[in-house]
Amino acid sequence: MYQLVASDLDETLLRADGSVSAENVAAIKAVVARGVKFVPNTGRSFTSIQPLLEKFGLAGLADQYVVSYNGAAVVENQGNRVVLANAMPFAEAKRAFDVLASVPDTDVHIYTLDDLYIYRPRADDEAYLKTRGVAFHPLADRADFAQFKDMQIMKVIAMHPDAQVQQTLQTHIEATFDHQINCSLSSGIYVEVNHLGVDKGQATLALCRRLQIPIKNVIGLGDNVNDLAMLHTVGLPIAVANGVPAVKAVAKYVTTHDYESGVAEALHRFILD
Repeated sequence: MYQLVASDLDETLLRADGSVSAENVAAIKAVVARGVKFVPNTGRSFTSIQPLLEKFGLAGLADQYVVSYNGAAVVENQGNRVVLANAMPFAEAKRAFDVLASVPDTDVHIYTLDDLYIYRPRADDEAYLKTRGVAFHPLADRADFAQFKDMQIMKVIAMHPDAQVQQTLQTHIEATFDHQINCSLSSGIYVEVNHLGVDKGQATLALCRRLQIPIKNVIGLGDNVNDLAMLHTVGLPIAVANGVPAVKAVAKYVTTHDYESGVAEALHRFILD
């Protein structure tokens, strides 16, 4: 019997405009009512998804969790209590920031445990973040990165809509760190950098150990390459219909529906029906 569902949010559970269908909400509530844990497993901050947790009836609840920042934090919903954090060392984060910021026309996000800062914010990125209800602080100058010296930096990411630029950024990051870094792509626009060993899969595994849930009893749902670590880890990896080929290749089931109702389809097929 499946005991936990770990689901990516953007482009897996959420529509392109950031909303969630009634079908997906109803299915999530139904599995939670059966005692199955539903854990959003996202690159986003846990603070930015509180309205979604409200929709699912999970906000503020004890023993319900969110995996955030691509696995850099696991947070209990009651009091937003951080139960696991794996931040980037300052020097590593600064180096990643410098590499990403050196490429023209990118903007660069710095996620601390509690806030998002963006250097050189792009209008198209601001529009995308607005659909997700994500607030940020502008970072005026590259030298201002020094303010993060005593903060926990969870991840550093760059946004650019061109896939070739994204690939160039990823290659540059991996070469700079001699592959001793975790770099992935998401949402078709982001290049995401976390500390080595930090990913959605390791965080899911750590949470399951904490909850004493066998990983074979976990369903994972995703659409993009930053979901691969999670999908490789769980007992039942599922790709939504709009997933990229690499995700569909590792999935044991591919939904016939996309983010509109693919999650609901999977929950009904493997838990509810």
